[in-house]
Amino acid sequence: MSSASPVTDTSFKDDVLESEVPVLVDFWAPWCGPCRMVAPVVEEIAEQYEGQIKVVKLNTDENPQVASQYGIRSIPTLMIFKGGQRVDMVVGAVPKTTLANTLEKYL
Repeated sequence: MSSASPVTDTSFKDDVLESEVPVLVDFWAPWCGPCRMVAPVVEEIAEQYEGQIKVVKLNTDENPQVASQYGIRSIPTLMIFKGGQRVDMVVGAVPKTTLANTLEKYL
């Protein structure tokens, strides 16, 4: 069972922008090799910070509206939202420590 729940163009506002806790959004696509590489890292982060942050995945092929709205040019892009605002982002397949250190600033 995945710890990161999927979001769509339709549910993005409720799930991400109106969240009470910081949200890590993984912008990905099934054909993307680096996305598959970073997926286990995103899962580990979701488990490690359970209760402190929400982790969601947005398939950019199926949900182009949100991806376009946030100017996603390359995937994977991991964006952190807090209080309905984008506060940080990491592009590419990064080590868990890099992602954890970026997240720590917003907890």
